[in-house]
Amino acid sequence: MTKRLTIWALGLTILVAASLPLVFHAQPRSPQPAAAAAAAPSPMPAASPIPQRHPRIEAAMHHLEEAKRELEAAPAEFHGHRARAIEHVNQALGECHRALEVGP
Repeated sequence: MTKRLTIWALGLTILVAASLPLVFHAQPRSPQPAAAAAAAPSPMPAASPIPQRHPRIEAAMHHLEEAKRELEAAPAEFHGHRARAIEHVNQALGECHRALEVGP
């Protein structure tokens, strides 16, 4: 049971970390030619950018938070593996937060 939980937690952490580049790459972009972008007036002032939603990153963050709660509620330490898995989940959450700050 404890080995299965540890393997599951580490597998989830690796899966999430490995899928982050796919999530970022899958975000739609609308490229504009440089001349058209320079000629078109900006609809909003540059000082107040509109925050963009990224549902896949937000969903990944939700799942990471859920995994973290499950790991924290685990009844044993699993020879330090549970604590390391929580650290990895925290690192993945930090990367998601930074990704949302910089945008696509």
